[in-house]
Amino acid sequence: MPTSFTLLISLYGVAHAAEVTPPVIDAASWVLMDATTGQILTSGQPDERRNPASLTKLMTGYVVDRAIDQKRITRDDVVTVGKDAWAAGNPVFKGSSLMFLKPGEKVSVRDLSRGVIIDSGNDACVALADYVAGSQNNFVSMMNHYVEKLGLSNTHFETVHGLDAPGQFTTARDLATLSRAIISGEPDFYQMYSEKSLTWNGITQQNRNGLLWDKELHVDGLKTGHTESAGFNIIASSLDGQRRLIAVVMGGKSPKGREEQARQLLLWGQRYFDTVQLFHAGKEIGNENVWYGNPHRVALGSDKDVFYTLPRDEVQQVKAKYVIERKNLEAPIQLHEQVGVIQLMQGDKQLASYPLVALQPVGEAGLFTRITDYIKMKF
Repeated sequence: MPTSFTLLISLYGVAHAAEVTPPVIDAASWVLMDATTGQILTSGQPDERRNPASLTKLMTGYVVDRAIDQKRITRDDVVTVGKDAWAAGNPVFKGSSLMFLKPGEKVSVRDLSRGVIIDSGNDACVALADYVAGSQNNFVSMMNHYVEKLGLSNTHFETVHGLDAPGQFTTARDLATLSRAIISGEPDFYQMYSEKSLTWNGITQQNRNGLLWDKELHVDGLKTGHTESAGFNIIASSLDGQRRLIAVVMGGKSPKGREEQARQLLLWGQRYFDTVQLFHAGKEIGNENVWYGNPHRVALGSDKDVFYTLPRDEVQQVKAKYVIERKNLEAPIQLHEQVGVIQLMQGDKQLASYPLVALQPVGEAGLFTRITDYIKMKF
């Protein structure tokens, strides 16, 4: 029979009674995600396919950052702006967001990236796409490659900038997942999302994410977007101490309206939830006998840091139980070999489970010990 062991987890945070009722959000769809765990704390129509508008530029920036990681380009590379990135020569850009590039102008990858993020420049998107992939079509293929790699099951891109196009869609859940990947990427790249203005060719433009100026929240990204068919979209991420939340609002009613909805989500998440560390990588949470083994006992635990997000009034109700999934543990056992599961329990309800692994290797014991163990097991 599998064996089990129950332990109380020491969780930080003060337990207190609180009504964890999410705010009423006036938008077509929304998600509030904890960035550390990826857990969705509240949502409305999170998987409804919608027009991303300029939130598309998050994937544009992500693809550029991956090209830098792969050392295919650098942030200091100088790009010569082509005519297809010139607003005056491209009717599709009429009335849209621009960095106001000029054909033949030489601009670094870093500055073009800032133009994409801060100015929401459609022209900067085209210039980067041409440089990284040789054409916009090739770059869109790269975008959709990373859609698959990140597991964005309800997303497909047709443009590098997000202007309306048939067959282009995403969801609030997928955008939260993409935002989490951007935040956990290169810190100096993510820092661009917090910049409040950019001056280029004598034109100064403000970042359209008004929550960057909010004195109550510590918002440092990410992006807004709007077209007639999309409505008003925003993704806002705030850092409260060591804890980060991501709010996605799609189909808002106005620029201020989308900000207020995201603000409500972030404040609610900060007030009523805690993200706690359940297990430390390599730290023993129990030990078990190993038949025929040298040593005779093995330390067990998690080989990864494990975090979980909970309502604050439930933090101290949570226990962990580990279950050995073998009738007997027998040598040899490899380092980090899975021998069971750690179950996170709230009363009789299982919240999550994680691999239980050996924190040390166990080799076979000598002949005398093996014979002794055999007799003990037999009789």
